[in-house]
Amino acid sequence: MKTSKSSRRRTRVAGFTLIEILVVIVVIAILATLVAPNVFQHVGTAKSTTAKSQIEMISSALDAYRLDTGAYPNTAQGLQALQELPTVDTPTNWRGPYLRKAVPLDPWGRPYVFVSPGEVNTRGFDLLSYGADGKLGGEGEDADVVSWN
Repeated sequence: MKTSKSSRRRTRVAGFTLIEILVVIVVIAILATLVAPNVFQHVGTAKSTTAKSQIEMISSALDAYRLDTGAYPNTAQGLQALQELPTVDTPTNWRGPYLRKAVPLDPWGRPYVFVSPGEVNTRGFDLLSYGADGKLGGEGEDADVVSWN
């Protein structure tokens, strides 16, 4: 029996070589180094935008509270007055809760600062988040997000 040349040839098993896999990994790594900074740059912007939206939502609830009670809650009553009837200087005509859920923390995990009557808005309230650094002032991600701008 004679074997044919084609049957003597080794058949190649389908798959990728080590070089091909390394080239793909290098290409993915290069793409990741180019794309990642752009993605993470927008995380801070998203948090600031979220804080602005939450401040607007809380401000609307404070306005509804004022319409019912005749005044904004004072600093001692705090934002908790939007969820439950205050025990300090209990207002008449409280028809809350004014928010469906508890007052949220800011996007950096800290409570919003509420001062009433406000230092900036003396006839109303000041509501703000200190930003990423948790300190008054700052720029970029560290900038304060305020209700009066």
